[in-house]
Amino acid sequence: DKEFFTFETAGNILNGYIVKPRNFDSTRRYPVIMSQYSGPGSQQVLNRWTMDWEDYFANEGYIVVCVDGRGTGGRGTAFRTSVYKQLGTYETADQVAAARYAGNLPYTDSSKIGIYGWSYGGYESIMCAQSSECPYAAAVSVAPVTDWRYYDTVYAERYMLTPGQNESGYQKSSAISGALHLSCPLLVIYGTEDDNVHPANALQYVSTLQSAGMLCDMFVFPNMNHSINGCNARQVVYAKMLDYFDKNLK
Repeated sequence: DKEFFTFETAGNILNGYIVKPRNFDSTRRYPVIMSQYSGPGSQQVLNRWTMDWEDYFANEGYIVVCVDGRGTGGRGTAFRTSVYKQLGTYETADQVAAARYAGNLPYTDSSKIGIYGWSYGGYESIMCAQSSECPYAAAVSVAPVTDWRYYDTVYAERYMLTPGQNESGYQKSSAISGALHLSCPLLVIYGTEDDNVHPANALQYVSTLQSAGMLCDMFVFPNMNHSINGCNARQVVYAKMLDYFDKNLK
């Protein structure tokens, strides 16, 4: 079951929920997996019942935490539009604050916090892993945008204007521009036939790391699109995530 909570950061009250392992023991300190999407207008923290991969992680001995940061929906216009022309800034600050909140709970281990996300969430996982205040021991990024100049203009320009109109915003929001600040183990997953986020996003990011003699991990799904579904692929995605978190958080 989800347990809902709120906390304050940077003058904003953020909503979140926690999923605890089966046979939860309040005297133990559990590793934490942060689940998020973070995209403009989205909302993950909802009072509804679901059975999803978060429960899979919880059943494997993790505390799962999800927080909707600034830019997400359901909180009014000012909250949603605060990320305008600067994607990846406030979302990252709020996810880092959420990780620190989670790490201060009496039943969590603050040295064993991971984060993952898909698509915009994958972008945000990388941005968090590159944060100067990175509190994570591992990050997993699935099908990530790594530079808004590489994404659909109908989406990117809605929030960022054109590169010519907002050059500094595009530069600051680029995961590629900040790649050399990566400060925790990172796993990048993508499908070679991604029909939404072009594989060049992942490849250019990894190439940037390699050119600087830096390492990350990569797991590729041949002939799979953005959803990486069918032929048992979705199960493999989350099994690989769990394996990565087990190696870095346990």
